[in-house]
Amino acid sequence: MSNIGFIGLGIMGKPMALNLIKGNHKLFLNSRSGVPQELTAAGGTACASAKEVAQKSDLIITMVPDTPDVDKVLFGANGVAEGLSKGKIVVDMSSISPIETKKYAKRINELGCEYLDAPVSGGEVGAKNAALTIMVGGPQAAFDKVKPIFELMGKNITLVGGNGDGQTCKVANQIIVALNIEAVGEALLFASKAGADPAKVRQALMGGFAASRILEVHGERMIKRTFDPGFRIELHQKDLSLALAGARALGISLPNTATAQELFNSCTANGGAKWDHSAMVKALEKMANHEVAK
Repeated sequence: MSNIGFIGLGIMGKPMALNLIKGNHKLFLNSRSGVPQELTAAGGTACASAKEVAQKSDLIITMVPDTPDVDKVLFGANGVAEGLSKGKIVVDMSSISPIETKKYAKRINELGCEYLDAPVSGGEVGAKNAALTIMVGGPQAAFDKVKPIFELMGKNITLVGGNGDGQTCKVANQIIVALNIEAVGEALLFASKAGADPAKVRQALMGGFAASRILEVHGERMIKRTFDPGFRIELHQKDLSLALAGARALGISLPNTATAQELFNSCTANGGAKWDHSAMVKALEKMANHEVAK
């Protein structure tokens, strides 16, 4: 049994932490919205601060929404850094800036501790089923130590490279996911407007080269109009902002990523910041004056 700290217990963090408890690990927990009763009932221990979590844990995992949140949790007042001692490992599983990640890793290393960036893909379903894809950046030795813990939360676990490379991989993932959501939305909208049954079109496409996890899961959401997150549009906007800022820094163009971001922006302008990202289809529907039929 290991002493593991887990900070950030939202849609993703809560089931991830629960899977670690089920794996017979002692968890010390903290979240800005409070520690869910389900986790303490399962054996987790609520802590008053990130500092207390770090003091009581050998491995500290953070799973919070954005770059400033990670900064605050790690280096703010009563943050993780204040509770660290040499030899501990910090693992950030949030999806944040690769550039800032490298800076955070350096600061944690200077305290005598190791750092891994390990963002995930798979959404709430993957988190609940311990089937997440985990993209890791950091030293091999630290990865080897933490891999058994990752295996309690995910199935496809890859050490991509050094610190920051895990976050770069996640940004690439989010580009692919956004563009696939847009493609599925366009296809189902086209089929529906043409008079075909989009549910049967989706069923047919699932047996061909167009088959994808997005078509399977989010295509069904579009047809059934189930847009509760899941993964919120505002979080995907954050990820695409990282992609577009990175593209500018690298001197490359990501035209379809920019289009996907504008569709998300349209959803947000219409009150959809907290909709599931599959609701991008609503922006396409608005332009077409047609809703994908059930």
